[in-house]
Amino acid sequence: MAKSAREETHVWLVMMKAYQAIMKYSLADMTCSGLGDSDFRVLELLLHKGCMPVNTLGPKVGLTPGAISIAVDRLFDRELVTRVESTEDRRVRIVSLTASGRALIEPLFEKHAAAMARVFSKFNEDELMQFEAFLKTAGRQAEALSQNRN
Repeated sequence: MAKSAREETHVWLVMMKAYQAIMKYSLADMTCSGLGDSDFRVLELLLHKGCMPVNTLGPKVGLTPGAISIAVDRLFDRELVTRVESTEDRRVRIVSLTASGRALIEPLFEKHAAAMARVFSKFNEDELMQFEAFLKTAGRQAEALSQNRN
């Protein structure tokens, strides 16, 4: 039996509603710390991947060049990150966590991880792996279709 466009649209709608509910739940902990979603993503990436250039950091957290600059400025003003010129290329700024940034993001990330564990607690390990694979497949397909559109 052939799939109808309505089925895919319904899956998209369910996915978006779930995403919004999960974001609302997870943002509650972040906003208590004074961080927004993009600030949290930047600090979390620096925590787990270490220092990196601003132009590398932006795409990894889904921010445009302008938005990542603003986010880094905001975090720098709060003394949560440092930004230093690269020794190889003065046009490149390397961003890293400060001790204050680490002290903020480490417990916040642990709290976030526990919250996500509660959100996904109805799934067993195999279901989570399958769910992740489905999402990656859909994401890659959307990316490929977007590139073909240009």
